[in-house]
Amino acid sequence: MFCVLSPSVRVFCHKTLPSCLQLRFKSIFIAQTAKFGGKGFKFMFFCADSLVDESDPDIEASQTTHAFQTAEALREKYPNEDWLHLTGFLHDVGKIVALPEFGGLPQWAVVGDTFPVGCAPSEVIVHHDTFAKNPDVHDSRYNTKLGIYKEHCGLDNVLFSFGHDEYMYHLLKRNKCKLPAPAFAIIRLHSFYPWHTHGGYTYLCDNSDEEKLAWVRKFNGCDLYSKSDLIKPDPIALRPYYDSLITKYFDSPYLE
Repeated sequence: MFCVLSPSVRVFCHKTLPSCLQLRFKSIFIAQTAKFGGKGFKFMFFCADSLVDESDPDIEASQTTHAFQTAEALREKYPNEDWLHLTGFLHDVGKIVALPEFGGLPQWAVVGDTFPVGCAPSEVIVHHDTFAKNPDVHDSRYNTKLGIYKEHCGLDNVLFSFGHDEYMYHLLKRNKCKLPAPAFAIIRLHSFYPWHTHGGYTYLCDNSDEEKLAWVRKFNGCDLYSKSDLIKPDPIALRPYYDSLITKYFDSPYLE
């Protein structure tokens, strides 16, 4: 039974280390069997339009509209960083795993803030009190400050709660995407608000995470503040540019 109605809060009740590992393996199976209709990113991208993110009540704009809003905001602010434009274009596409044709995962498993699993939840997490319903906080293996980790092990060595971020991160890795390392950090960590906004979990970070943090903050400034029902990018005019970036950074537009 769900502890609350909002998917953004359910995430804290249900996302345990075992459940996140199970969701990750399930998502890999979905990707390998669905084959995205043989259409790759374009198919994924436009399928996302049928998704209504229940954790994001800010705007009524479609997922593709927000993708173009974010990408174009980044393009305006950082015109020479084309990899960053593509990162903005793709950053939320992983939400498709909530759609029936891509596995139909419940929204609490796909959207909302992310956080490390396998250690005690930081008190800076919003709705921290709801973790009382999470089995991991009652498991001595996972309920200490460091849990299964060593201090300053680095975020690359941390297991995160599964969601659209983690799904897309591993999908891009598996398909040998040629985007630079900061792009992968943005894809994986842009919903890790306890870290990049509230300053939590520094005891898990190593020196390499300082650069990640800088890029994620740059990205989120364009992601969050580009959301508007008034800004309507023209997808027909913009698609050739973003198609060219997919060609540049991927050996194939088709995913496995």
